[in-house]
Amino acid sequence: MRGTRKFRHVIETPDPGKWELAGYEASLPISEKSNPITREIDKADPALLVQLLKECDAEIFQEEEGALINYKRLYSESILKTVVDIAKRVQEIIKEPDDGLIVLSGCGNSGRLAMLLAVCGGKKKVVFIGISCGLSAPFVAGQLDFCMNNLDIFLPVLVGFNPVSMARNDCIEGWHSTFRQVAERMQKLQEIQKAIILNPAVGPEGISGSSRMKGGSATKILLETLFLAAHKADCNVEVTEKCLLEILRTYERAHKVTYSQSKKIASFVKQAATSLQKKGHLYLLGWRTLGIMGIMEAVGCIPQFGADYRDFRGFIAGGYNGMLNKEGDLTALGTEFAISHEDFIKNIVPSLSEMDTVLFIFTVDDELPEIEKLAGLVKEKTSNFQAVSHATAGQCLPNSIKKLFPNIISITWPILFLEYEGNFIQIFQRELSTKWILNTVSTGAHVLKGKIYRNYMVDFKVSNAKLFQRAVSVVQRLTEQSQPRCIETLLQSIYGPEMLTDQIRSLPISKHVEAASVKDKVVPVAIVSMLRSCTVHEAKSRLDAYPSIRAAIDASINAPGRKRGAESSEAAGQNK
Repeated sequence: MRGTRKFRHVIETPDPGKWELAGYEASLPISEKSNPITREIDKADPALLVQLLKECDAEIFQEEEGALINYKRLYSESILKTVVDIAKRVQEIIKEPDDGLIVLSGCGNSGRLAMLLAVCGGKKKVVFIGISCGLSAPFVAGQLDFCMNNLDIFLPVLVGFNPVSMARNDCIEGWHSTFRQVAERMQKLQEIQKAIILNPAVGPEGISGSSRMKGGSATKILLETLFLAAHKADCNVEVTEKCLLEILRTYERAHKVTYSQSKKIASFVKQAATSLQKKGHLYLLGWRTLGIMGIMEAVGCIPQFGADYRDFRGFIAGGYNGMLNKEGDLTALGTEFAISHEDFIKNIVPSLSEMDTVLFIFTVDDELPEIEKLAGLVKEKTSNFQAVSHATAGQCLPNSIKKLFPNIISITWPILFLEYEGNFIQIFQRELSTKWILNTVSTGAHVLKGKIYRNYMVDFKVSNAKLFQRAVSVVQRLTEQSQPRCIETLLQSIYGPEMLTDQIRSLPISKHVEAASVKDKVVPVAIVSMLRSCTVHEAKSRLDAYPSIRAAIDASINAPGRKRGAESSEAAGQNK
């Protein structure tokens, strides 16, 4: 079963996309390109919206197309071989756990290297897996650089979804290198088996740059696959490409099973959008790891859609204990840190109304009496409560719960006859299925609320250097103006024209980010200001005059006197 061409897909994948053609948004890495599938997702109704995101997620499993650019895909022979290599290295650690350690890193702070040293103290061998979907995160680059300087202990592994040639090449502020230079150094070490890069192309996100969606799903699929394969060491089973394909097919089946519920998912999307449009809220009540998926989804909406934490919130049974949080209960840090079901009952239920939507996420193995009791409390306040329920073949949801929920997605998973990993795979399938549903609901709701123009995020928080550069790129793409002018207007949106001085202009990006991170609508104000040739204060007024950000941008692009709209130039924003 070696190689892509011999692989038979479980799901139907879309034809290779325009994004694979040479020259398509050539200056942008894959993770930042606009996906042609969702080019007009902002005009879609809920049913079409779900279909478009289904097709985007299917691209994860798409084959290579020889007639197009030869990006390595998930099922490329070289990618499968790389996963086998990593799994074998992990297997060595598993066999002698006292001497080795596996580190997964996708986030960090100023003490990350010190923490890394402290955690790895006394270990003879460490497999360090740095995850950066766009090959851009500075802290991951720093950690990998450290590992490469200590190869006697560390095997550095980089996981992402751009070719190395598309890794971020901007100087990292206060450091000696760029991410691309780090990745290129790893490439050379990979040739002598001292480092590993795992970077299949899974296509642009359904919403440009939103790596929490496809990038997050692909990361989950890859890491779980390699760890499941590695753990076969306990059964004295050799890690092979055939073994990997067997596991990967289960994730394809999860896609098929999940999106067989597209009609009901679309109903969820519509209800969630209605709540947001009416200034209501969405609450996700989950159990075990599905509760964690809900919290992750809610948190992701804050930077990506400029959402308030109160708009979309997740709660988990058992709170921080249910998450096995090593720092203990963090509720004292503020109301936004209250995540238990008890917190929901105490702080949210009293003010629940028909404008709000509540989504329950659970399995038939969870505490059904508790679910029934909590749903009863919610029902007294709002009729807008729904559920996603997972079961294994042979299990059945009690009629009392079926009758309680006005709308429920009941997903039944087949029994997996895989000796070791069957139980784990079913857990992972449920998690990924839930992730896809929640991604679609949250994204769809914000699209219908008017937070997206075409398939571009236009109201995200400019909270780091990458997002500052993305903001410049989005403004440039939609206004077709030069990069210097777009930067100038973006800075005016951040600081105000009366405050913009040469001294401010010369500040490092980190200072601009610091100022922008506490401001709302920085990007849409800059876009409207440029399209309307007006001040940022006037742009804010124009935004407030329209029912949505998308409507304000659309009206500005199509304003009388504009000779060209953003549709007219594929090259806009590429002359960097």
